Amino acid sequence: MTAVLQRPLPRAEPARSRSRRCLGLAALASLMLLVSGCASRAVDVPPLPTSPEAFAGWPCPRIDEELDTVQQRAADLAYSVDERAGNNILALGIGAVVFWPALLAMRTDGPEAAELARLKGRFEALNEAARRVSCPARGDTLSPERAAALPVVIDERLVYEQRQSVRLSPRESVLRLVATRRAELEYLLEGNDGGTWVQDLNGNVLRAPDGQLLWPFFLRGELSLGQVLAGDMQLAGDPYARARLRGQVVAVGPQMLAGRRFDVAVIELFGDAARGEASTRVDGALVVDRRNGVLLRLDLRSAQGSFNLQRRLVRIEPVPQ
Repeated sequence: MTAVLQRPLPRAEPARSRSRRCLGLAALASLMLLVSGCASRAVDVPPLPTSPEAFAGWPCPRIDEELDTVQQRAADLAYSVDERAGNNILALGIGAVVFWPALLAMRTDGPEAAELARLKGRFEALNEAARRVSCPARGDTLSPERAAALPVVIDERLVYEQRQSVRLSPRESVLRLVATRRAELEYLLEGNDGGTWVQDLNGNVLRAPDGQLLWPFFLRGELSLGQVLAGDMQLAGDPYARARLRGQVVAVGPQMLAGRRFDVAVIELFGDAARGEASTRVDGALVVDRRNGVLLRLDLRSAQGSFNLQRRLVRIEPVPQ
């Protein structure tokens, strides 16, 4: 006799449960439509009319610098909106050139729409002002004025004292400046585990060798006293090691370090470091040059080893003659 395997018939779903499920699906569908609607309106925000005459008499380098500022403000606005929505639609680093279509994912209601309209109008007026005085096409080169303000020059070496724990002996870590661009500084991290280290002019580390810490969009704007910041810090090469940080600028001002003069911003840090599902507290401080983003000090304390680190600039070695 052949055995016939039978499966129990599924129980009929109660009417109340069916109703609740249908309502849930309808709500989800409505939410998706709402989100997709919001995500398609930023391009429709008209620019706030701005007269190019407002920039009459501006030399081309000044126009270029203001265009950079407007684009950066747009990046800050887009990232803040995207971050609040809890997604990562906009993969922007500070200093990235922002084109308006990249802002399509923004929710453009209220003051955000007004600010975007203002930025669009200013951007168009600046471009028209540049056209009227026949400014050359904007390249990727750092302006001579900005380059002259850098506290380091090409091939100089920033030497840091670094330790992973107070119980361990310090070691030296060296960054050698190899290239300057309009929006970025590129270093070479020397040593066996070295490689390319790229940061923007606000001090965010955009790219680094595996095992190094990145904070691609934590520092924004001019870092004024009392400013509150938020963003992620992550371990390059390890997608599971990440810290969610908040910070506040607690001190600003000129300071001499390693024989150079810096415009310092001290940011107090606190948050949570995660690896997989495990999470632990992290706190510390980050110190950068407000004008060019040069890293001056990083102190992190956490039970998560990847986010337990002390790094401070001890000297700058000039280019060998």
